[in-house]
Amino acid sequence: MAAMAGSGLSNQTGAAVGALAFPVLGPLGVVAVRQYVAALVLLAVARPRLRGFSWPQWWPVLLLGGVFGTMNLSLYSAVDRIGLGLAVTLEFLGPLTVALAASRRRLDAGCAVLAGAGVVVLMRPRASADYTGMALGLAAACCWASYILLNRVVGRRIPGAQGAAAASAVSALAFLPVGIAVVIGRAPTAGAVLCAVAAGVLSSAVPYLSDLLTLRRVPAQTFGLFMSVNPVLAAVVGRVILDQALGAVEWAGIGAVVTANAVSLATRHRPGPART
Repeated sequence: MAAMAGSGLSNQTGAAVGALAFPVLGPLGVVAVRQYVAALVLLAVARPRLRGFSWPQWWPVLLLGGVFGTMNLSLYSAVDRIGLGLAVTLEFLGPLTVALAASRRRLDAGCAVLAGAGVVVLMRPRASADYTGMALGLAAACCWASYILLNRVVGRRIPGAQGAAAASAVSALAFLPVGIAVVIGRAPTAGAVLCAVAAGVLSSAVPYLSDLLTLRRVPAQTFGLFMSVNPVLAAVVGRVILDQALGAVEWAGIGAVVTANAVSLATRHRPGPART
């Protein structure tokens, strides 16, 4: 429980700290640094044998690397426009949609309706609505859903975490010109670079290692259920670190999305013990 709580809090804190560097590096520069950190961590842990990959293994890795980078860029761009809590809530629709789409239960259909109602509340027409930011949040959700599906393909074709490490390396290489352009265009301050590196460590390295440890001790269903609190953690962290306050209506929308995921996961039957 402590590892799962620490993972979620670290992830959202990293995103908030990264947002502090937006005025200097912009979302694109912060994401570039985050991709570099993620690649270094995963390559050090997994040590993939890249030369031994065949084309049927490489093409999902390449797609996964592209989706990984696009997902983070969409999310951070959304955070810059609509705040951390709303951006993470919209992004969370990605895994929720994948989970509900695979089910045929009436209860899950009700959960989908509840989540949809939450999204309608969050995206309701109003003078201050930033629809570009909301669209970026939904783009991050689509990328997260694609990330899950591609990870399944990569996991079946490449053993261990080698596929994820290779994908992170592909994404980091794609963002290398971005990092060079950011440095040439505007000399970054030490504080901005430190915030971006901290975002990479807190949002990539710590959650990855923590989740790796947690999944050895708790069922996947329990892990997924605990992940439901991430939008709430994001809203709280955004309020504390970035001073991004949310109204009662926004909290109601976040609550609807979180409840839909929690109910769907909590009511699923766990598989019995495997037979030898």
